[in-house]
Amino acid sequence: MCPGPWGYTAWGARNAGGTMTTKRKKKDAKKVQGGGIDAAAVARVFRESGKPLGEKDLLRQLGAPRAKMHEVLAALDELLEAGKIIRVRRGFGLVESMHLVTGTLEISRSGVGYVLPEDKRRKDIFIHPKDLGDAWHGDRVVAAVTRERKDKNHEGRIARVIERGVVTLPCRVVKRMASDLYLCRPTDPRHTMSFMVDFLPKDGGRDPMADDVMQVHIGEKLEYKLYSGRGLELLGAQGDVSVQERLVKLNHDIPGPFPPKVLREAEALPEQPGEADFAGRKDLRALPFVTIDGAKARDFDDAVYVKKRGRAFTLFVAIADVSHYVPEGSALDKEALERGNSYYFPQSVEPMLPERISNGLCSLNPHVPRLAVVAEIDFTAKGVPGRTDFYPAVIESKARLTYSQVNRALFLGDEDERKNLGKILPLLETAEVLARAIHEVRAARGNLDFDLPEPEILFNLQGEAEDIRPKAHHFGHQLVEEFMVAANEAVARFLTEREAPVLYRVHPEPDPAKLEALFKLLATTDMATKLPVKPGPGDLSAVLRDASGSDVDFLVSRLALRTMMQASYSPKNDGHFGLASTCYCHFTSPIRRYADLVVHRSLKAVAAGKGAPAKLASKLPKVAEHISRRERVAMEAEREILKRVTVLFLADKVGREFTGVIGSIADFGFWVELKEVMAEGMVRLSSLSDDYYQHNAERHELLGERTGRRFRLGQAVSVELSGVDLGRLAVDLTLIEGGEAPLAVPSVKRKGRRRRR
Repeated sequence: MCPGPWGYTAWGARNAGGTMTTKRKKKDAKKVQGGGIDAAAVARVFRESGKPLGEKDLLRQLGAPRAKMHEVLAALDELLEAGKIIRVRRGFGLVESMHLVTGTLEISRSGVGYVLPEDKRRKDIFIHPKDLGDAWHGDRVVAAVTRERKDKNHEGRIARVIERGVVTLPCRVVKRMASDLYLCRPTDPRHTMSFMVDFLPKDGGRDPMADDVMQVHIGEKLEYKLYSGRGLELLGAQGDVSVQERLVKLNHDIPGPFPPKVLREAEALPEQPGEADFAGRKDLRALPFVTIDGAKARDFDDAVYVKKRGRAFTLFVAIADVSHYVPEGSALDKEALERGNSYYFPQSVEPMLPERISNGLCSLNPHVPRLAVVAEIDFTAKGVPGRTDFYPAVIESKARLTYSQVNRALFLGDEDERKNLGKILPLLETAEVLARAIHEVRAARGNLDFDLPEPEILFNLQGEAEDIRPKAHHFGHQLVEEFMVAANEAVARFLTEREAPVLYRVHPEPDPAKLEALFKLLATTDMATKLPVKPGPGDLSAVLRDASGSDVDFLVSRLALRTMMQASYSPKNDGHFGLASTCYCHFTSPIRRYADLVVHRSLKAVAAGKGAPAKLASKLPKVAEHISRRERVAMEAEREILKRVTVLFLADKVGREFTGVIGSIADFGFWVELKEVMAEGMVRLSSLSDDYYQHNAERHELLGERTGRRFRLGQAVSVELSGVDLGRLAVDLTLIEGGEAPLAVPSVKRKGRRRRR
């Protein structure tokens, strides 16, 4: 098809002359005579005319009198607002017929953008920075496809902004321009515009200073990339971690205080469950349930108890019965659904449910009765599950344990800790035996075990970060994880077998292209002899085990992780690749995940013989899409606050030398994971003056054209911290000459050497 006069695809007439059929035309004319003109009728006219139309054209096609023009204009406004049509030179065109796509614009920190189409069948559209126009990150836009590519994302440009993604933004004060006028820039580096902000301090408030952060209401465009704004609130100095947390919450639209109606419903609940609540429940208060969580945890979703039966076991997993107190359709339920999950920050939490519920009534605190939903599962001595039973119960946790306590008592043999645990110690020893057996079963079926460190930020009494180090991870964590996975699988199987609606946790197979690239690279190393003839996704688990402790361990684990797709929620059971599970859902954390609350309602109904509510199945697709999106928001916010705190922590360490490992490579430099502190920074090629370097994406290396000097994934290097930039969220490093070492570099096979398959 040829470009039309507006620069878009030319129009093809569906009927001769591009007009509606006589039958349809008479029908619409009759409708207009008998009532009003709505957006659906106008959209149908656009589709059947096969060309752009003006207001008068629409009146004529509809057979409507001039008196109906105001209704036509109202319908056009509705279609414009919905992104269904776009204004062109001679009227309006239907977006779906103009090679245009409606979607949400996401801009990366590098400046490039992608339009995520509302039509999920379409691929994301790449937008070069020069083609963004006046669109901002998060805007709902119409994009024109300018270049179609077979195996890659189509390219496009922004044709129109339908709706701004934000109306307020946290901004950093650059300088004072007049008495109450300030030049400000957004704290989110994905927003590259500036604002002239009016701000008058409230009574007793101070004037903003350079590098303060304020919340700004967005105004009109003044000139290219410059807008007016109105200061709503002065948040404080950007060097304060609490201010950084607040602005990240604002950047990602993280919900804050609960609405009054929600709090009133929470306050109306009792402080403790009463005898009336115990009716119809199994009384398991005599069983020695315990909770095992982190030392800083305040809400306890799950408690466990393991009973020995000869050589076999019975596992009891008790989960807080949140659904008993949060009925579907209540204000509490609607707010929990809107939030989707709890949001965790280094110094604060934005919970899914009010603290009266999450930290009180539904938290499985020790020595108090609590309502629970119990999964009771029999296991053989080898960790194979058998009989299952699910029922509402009342329990009483006998101890609130931490991962560290369990580690010291079971795995480090700390005698004092073992004495402190007293009668609970035999329970934990039995639990360990079962957990290890379950782990072996999961490992045998191909469970992926990425043993990658997670950062933990340590603060001093002033709230300043004083260290960022890897979180301790040991079998104390694994023990609980094995039991939770087992319970989740058992519930998913139970509901699936009874054809009840389930909100599954699904994880697709790895990206085929990335997986192929990984195996291709490994075929050039000493791992080649361990690879099958035609490696595929099912071989990834074995590859990770074989690489563990070898020179290519770092390389394999990082590249394997990058092949992974994102897990999400779905009403369709597509399996969970990472857990090697054919049937999996989330059941064990209803205090902090809405998905678990949905599963609880379905499970309780089916277990009681009532069958899950029929309307639940019809609601699941929208619920799954929404909570998956909110989960991604939580992950992005957690990543951003970690970067911000890292930059603040390193700000006074510029000039210091560090050692590290190359963790990622691009055509403009490489990122180094530091060893002395769990942080990451970049060495730019522009800082290397000894040679010109070529990027080999397949081998994940940079190669000097003249010297042959190589930088590879997993290579140990020595660097100097040359600068940090909170605005760019950047940590800049300079390579210390002669500071690279061959540590952890893959051993490359010589050309011509035969490889055993």
